[in-house]
Amino acid sequence: MIVMTNLLRWAVVAIATLHGLIHLLGAAERFGWTDDPTLERSDALGVLWLAAAIALFAAALLAALGAPTWWWILAVAAAVTSQVAILTSWDISGSGTLVNLLILYVALYSFMLRGPPSFRAQWKRRASEALATVDPDPGPVTEADLAALPGPLAAYVRRSGAVGRPRPTSLQVRFSGRIRSAPHAAWMPFRARQVSTLGPNPQRLFLMDATRSGLPVTVLHVYCDVRATMRAKVMSMITVVDASGPEMDLGETVTVFNDLVVLAPGAIPDAPVTWTDLGERRVRGVFTNGDQTVSAVLTFDETDDLVDFVSEDRSRVSPDGKSFVRQPWSTPLRAYRQADGRRVLSSGAARWRTPDGWFTYIELEVEEVLGSPTLTVDAPSTHPSPPRRG
Repeated sequence: MIVMTNLLRWAVVAIATLHGLIHLLGAAERFGWTDDPTLERSDALGVLWLAAAIALFAAALLAALGAPTWWWILAVAAAVTSQVAILTSWDISGSGTLVNLLILYVALYSFMLRGPPSFRAQWKRRASEALATVDPDPGPVTEADLAALPGPLAAYVRRSGAVGRPRPTSLQVRFSGRIRSAPHAAWMPFRARQVSTLGPNPQRLFLMDATRSGLPVTVLHVYCDVRATMRAKVMSMITVVDASGPEMDLGETVTVFNDLVVLAPGAIPDAPVTWTDLGERRVRGVFTNGDQTVSAVLTFDETDDLVDFVSEDRSRVSPDGKSFVRQPWSTPLRAYRQADGRRVLSSGAARWRTPDGWFTYIELEVEEVLGSPTLTVDAPSTHPSPPRRG
């Protein structure tokens, strides 16, 4: 999506600039600055053509600088002004209508991509509302909080650097990587933002931008009040997935549990989880949120890092998003790094166990993990740097 969006943006810059130059020439002809007997001299028409040129140049400049959220308004104004000017000399300038139609289409795409009805705007609004509900002054995690945990789990929380720090009540995470829908399907590069709240009523807001067959796909996951939805749109306009229901609720509860233990170890002591030590550095957790109860087996290595999370309670969505198939789900964790005194995940994967064996469907890099009771939401960038590969 990133490459396609940038190509479209720079194409609009070039086309709007050229279109503006043509309107500038038209203004000069109407003002009588050039000798063209085929065009009527008129100061009023000159002003109209000059205004269209200025609007087109302004739209091109803002697109080149990154196209702010409201860019589509200027683009529509430029295209409409240009079309009014074209109508005054249709026989000569009528072909410019095609350019204005293209600019209008891109303006519509920009509106659907980042305007009020967009997934981005919905994500930002809901994430801000979620963050406003968290405890602003949580107490620190102490060694006493770890006493009731199984040994491998307590060692993992301790190794994460959570002891002595405030209990995490929210998370913001940035991801990049690649994803696919089937073992032989093409990989799709993606970037994603996630905001989660922890505690009695956890919420998870996940926004992903991917590219499939050269077309941009935007996906929005929402988990709130123990109910989950997943929607996806191509070109921010055409809905291709709209999934919800009991299987989705249960599956996303597993994801929330996974986020808790993988991204917020400091929240483990207070989480509504019943833990059982299975031996051999393995621990089973049974997580309950509202009317949903899920379980998973956590595996730790000799250095006390969490290296895998396996659950039997998640279902794989069909390509059309209308049905689900229960399959074992695993998130092997590949690498960690130190960040501000904390040990945080840097890369991992997710996979399904099919009748033919494990199938990895996502590989990701964790670019940033922020955990704080005072987080605020910044608008996700639409022109980020390319994904990194571990």
